[in-house]
Amino acid sequence: MINLWILVLFASTCSAAPVSEIITVSARSHNSVEQGQTATLPCWVNPSQSAEDLEVRWYRGDRFDTPVMLRKAKKFVHETQESSYNGRVSFGVKDAASGGLKTGDVSLQLVNVTIGDEGVYTCYISREFSHDSTTASLSVTVTGNPPLLSAVWKEDNVVNVSCESEGWYPQPVLRWSDGTKDLNRENPMYSRLSSGLYSVRSWLTVPTSSEVSCSVGLHDEHMQRARMRLEHHQRDSSSGGWVAFGILFSIVLAGLVLGAVYLKKKGTHQGIKNTNSNEETKGLLSKENQALSAARQCYVNVKLEDAKSEFIIIRGNKVRDSGKCPDGDEVTCLTAIKGTPGFSSGQHYWEVSLGHAYLEPKKSWWIGVTSAAEITSNFSPNTSNGFWFLSSSPNIENTLQFNTEPRICLPIQSRPKKVGVYLDYDKGVLSFYDVEDERLISSLATVFIKEVFPFFNPGTTDHAVMEILQRTEQINDAVTEKST
Repeated sequence: MINLWILVLFASTCSAAPVSEIITVSARSHNSVEQGQTATLPCWVNPSQSAEDLEVRWYRGDRFDTPVMLRKAKKFVHETQESSYNGRVSFGVKDAASGGLKTGDVSLQLVNVTIGDEGVYTCYISREFSHDSTTASLSVTVTGNPPLLSAVWKEDNVVNVSCESEGWYPQPVLRWSDGTKDLNRENPMYSRLSSGLYSVRSWLTVPTSSEVSCSVGLHDEHMQRARMRLEHHQRDSSSGGWVAFGILFSIVLAGLVLGAVYLKKKGTHQGIKNTNSNEETKGLLSKENQALSAARQCYVNVKLEDAKSEFIIIRGNKVRDSGKCPDGDEVTCLTAIKGTPGFSSGQHYWEVSLGHAYLEPKKSWWIGVTSAAEITSNFSPNTSNGFWFLSSSPNIENTLQFNTEPRICLPIQSRPKKVGVYLDYDKGVLSFYDVEDERLISSLATVFIKEVFPFFNPGTTDHAVMEILQRTEQINDAVTEKST
């Protein structure tokens, strides 16, 4: 009888490992990270116990033998590791209170995440008498470019507005609004780029005087919004029945305005001629032309012409209204002035200060270029007459304007204190930057066929100084060349 109990006890001992030898693995099943960031896939032994002597293997799909990461006999094994993870994986921690391997935390940390890393990962832990595994999924997101709005004026006082954005993952959501309600629109069109990222485009028709916004984002989260306000003005009959097309790309993100404007005239008239609109649009959207750092490599020191009007005061490269204008009319009182040199090719950049750090920025100004040979009283400052500029009005808060026909208004959070002007004459692109915020305000594209000159107007209702800034190193270079 005693022998029988001994056999039963021996059999039960051999059939079950001690509790401490049984491994149970837990993980956080769903994880998400932005591309380029570091992801942590939490996985741990439950209940807590040291994992320093355990074999830990992370792998994807059925690729058990080519793991993402393998630690065995207290050493990392790299010979069989999937090559794309070489140097990118290590142990992480599931939370701030974790003790790492000593407490059984075997979380996977993955740096420089790409959309190719998205998928299901298996966390596998084993020792001599026991093993267990579980899975953790990784979702990768990519926030695309802020949306670009384009508006093309058609007949019957309507505007075709399109919205497009690229560089998203996964497929983004696109919504239209007029500020108070969602607007009906065509179904968005999606395309997959060679990089695996998505682009989206949609369009709708609105009246010529209206406000419209387009929002793009992932699952209604972190939506990026582009907004434009369209103002229709009766065209001057002297323009010869021209049909003006204005295309606005206006980006409002985190309270700042980014954007680009495409303007094309049919026919040939004082610096404007027919070109292929698709090719111009491609050039306009080139990131190289929109990069402030690249634009500043083309810095040129602009000088002001001598004052020819009693309504303007010039001191070196500073200019302001004399205060003698009786009605505040910039055109009648002729406070506009040209700068030198002129440009007929190449890329050129200059900066204009509109207020010191301790002062409010100027509220009234025009900044741009002109192909006009001379500026005289009662000049017509529109694109048809060879003027292309961005302006600020003291009577309109939180908005800058282009002198296009119809006028295009750009919503902003605050007026800039320093504006950078980048002219790419050959591509016909004139870009304006908020230098302090290092943000593109807007770009105006056309075709130049005459020499153009920097153009300034300090306004007649704002006596603050406008200063055309000089780059010291360029002045020193010029002195050096002259002396040699």
